[in-house]
Amino acid sequence: MQPRYLVPVAAALMITAVPVLATSQSGPQVPGAQDVSRVSAGTYRTDPLHTLVGWSVNHFGFNDYYGVFGDAEGVLQIDPANPAAASVAVTIPITSLAVVSEGLREHLLRGGKDGAAADFFGPEPAPAIFRSTSVRMDDDDKDEAVITGNLTLNGVTRPITIEAEFTGAGANPMSKKETIGFEGETVIRRSEFGMSALIPLVADEVELKISAAFEKQ
Repeated sequence: MQPRYLVPVAAALMITAVPVLATSQSGPQVPGAQDVSRVSAGTYRTDPLHTLVGWSVNHFGFNDYYGVFGDAEGVLQIDPANPAAASVAVTIPITSLAVVSEGLREHLLRGGKDGAAADFFGPEPAPAIFRSTSVRMDDDDKDEAVITGNLTLNGVTRPITIEAEFTGAGANPMSKKETIGFEGETVIRRSEFGMSALIPLVADEVELKISAAFEKQ
């Protein structure tokens, strides 16, 4: 083939390839986006199948151990025109506890020996409940806020602060409901909630990471 034919042949190949590439790169679009303009005012309830509270605690100073709670139920009231007035109340069943070790799960949920107090939650633990008391928006990042509230856990109620971030909004393709998502982090001391077993071998501080989805009612 002579060099003068290379340009038109290459151009023809590119024209042919463009639709193929466009088709291969297109597909289902992710319905959620980190865009606060998508959030409408109203009452939202948790999507319990996709709302989780993860936790981690240091074990013997060697490494962190992880677990998670699920099936959370709660209500969020929010108005994007006045986000500082938002409120949230969530209930987390402790019996939803999931860890990779069945032996550890049994220990966390077993009663105390010979009538003594349980080391951790006990066999019939009441759900944990969080109720917000204030929301303070970040001055520099409108997707972030500090949520202060009261956590009731193991029969004890204490104030905690959650560093929260808005992570997405849009229409759920399955339920068709308006959905908004948040992530949050906080640290609690388990001794303050009546669980002092094995401290300091197992750390007192427990890091909580929250991933929550709320559907508009």
